[in-house]
Amino acid sequence: MRVVVAMRSYGQYCGLARALDVVGSRWSLLIVRELLVGPARYGELLAGLPGIATNLLAARLRELEEAGVVQRTLDTGSNGVVYVLTPWGRELRDTVASLVRWSTPLMISGPQGDTFHGRWLVVALDALLRDRRTTRPTTIGLAAADAVVAVHADRTGTRVEPCGGDQPDTVFRGEPAIVLGLASGMLTVEQAVAAGGVLRGREADLEAVLGVASSTR
Repeated sequence: MRVVVAMRSYGQYCGLARALDVVGSRWSLLIVRELLVGPARYGELLAGLPGIATNLLAARLRELEEAGVVQRTLDTGSNGVVYVLTPWGRELRDTVASLVRWSTPLMISGPQGDTFHGRWLVVALDALLRDRRTTRPTTIGLAAADAVVAVHADRTGTRVEPCGGDQPDTVFRGEPAIVLGLASGMLTVEQAVAAGGVLRGREADLEAVLGVASSTR
């Protein structure tokens, strides 16, 4: 692994300072967020990062490549170039998850006009639900905006991924703040439904995976 220290460095022999030299620039961790969901082409990254200028995205990707966090590879399906996290870059998953959990008080107020993309649920739900366990394997879907995210839980933990063609039998759909409130445990199923969420399937499945109270109890 080749690690390149950023040109703009804090100049401090401290692990936090050295880490921020690499991923502390504006947009860098959001690029990591996009790639934690999966490999992405340049245009997909641009679409997933509303507000970033194309030249700034190119600069940030170049910096992350030089630092050994991101690499380019060939997508065999399209014969195009996609960006992926390196094994070292994927270790940022825990860092991103910690920041997502820390941000919970900042999310209570809702979007307030901010942009939301449904694919961001993958990273958020991974952070909020990774320690959940179920005595029997259970899969639910959580949906907001344009995405349905599958959460698979069993005795070993949870796995979160974008839904493919088939959706789980139990899906809860709502506004982003409602879905995140439910996943974080700040809302019960009953409160989430009363706030406008729609449940298709079994409340017991939601209770098992999310560890929240069922509205029938």
